[in-house]
Amino acid sequence: MSQQAATASVPGLDIPGDWKVQQTSGPRPFVTRAVLARPDGSIVEWTSRRHRKRLGLRFTDRQTTTQAPWVPPSRSSLALGILFGIGSLLFAVGPLPAFEAAVSTTAVAWTFFAGSVFFTSAGYLQYREAITAPTGPDDGAPAPHGMQRILALAPHRIDWWASTIQLVGTIFFNISTFAATHTTLRIAQERHWIWAPDLLGSICFLVASWLAFAEAGAGGHGLRHRPLGWWISAINLLGSIAFGASAIGARYLRTTGEIANLSLANLGTFAGAVCFLIGAALLPVESARRNATA
Repeated sequence: MSQQAATASVPGLDIPGDWKVQQTSGPRPFVTRAVLARPDGSIVEWTSRRHRKRLGLRFTDRQTTTQAPWVPPSRSSLALGILFGIGSLLFAVGPLPAFEAAVSTTAVAWTFFAGSVFFTSAGYLQYREAITAPTGPDDGAPAPHGMQRILALAPHRIDWWASTIQLVGTIFFNISTFAATHTTLRIAQERHWIWAPDLLGSICFLVASWLAFAEAGAGGHGLRHRPLGWWISAINLLGSIAFGASAIGARYLRTTGEIANLSLANLGTFAGAVCFLIGAALLPVESARRNATA
């Protein structure tokens, strides 16, 4: 993590003229945390994850603040939790031996495809959450409008990269799981339309999860003082690693055309889905924890 004192601005953030940026930090070239001095003399902390989730600023001097009351989860966090949760649940059920024994192979394939659709829906909402974040440091700042609320470029922001790459990954899973519903594909076609998109989707998830994990690490020190968002990102990163292991196990052997390690493929999918399910369940909890906000 890099640190820089007396930085003039935070890229992509409109700092009011009477505010001062005292310090910024984040993985180069991104800024994920900034210490700001407001006109009333108070010093507050801005972080990228809290900003895009509209959780507000935090006072840096906790002794001068009282604990803010809990508030209901935001509608955005509930929607993301439900969509990611349903998608994860379907991916967790799909590889279970009992489920595979109870239904047809086609039904299993459609279960995975349905899960991927929920992932894509949640992925777009998460992308939209990033591009519609307030233009200023606090929640009262104006938000983007027009087409910028649907599709926007923000390459200077780590959350834009994380959400965009994850959205692309969900589309690769759409392709892979839909192709798997066709039982007449030849081995070469399965490699091209099932395994290759699955591998690319897993890589996208891994990269996106790492970026989100780096973003969520801003402002925390030691496991005891990490915010809930950091734990959610860490759990999702573990899930992405498990999905990557699944993709490796699902590769086709050139000699026989069979899946290299079906047990690893199923176990990786199940473990990754469980991790994503836990992360999804914690999203509404994170949005309700607005303690010590400025």
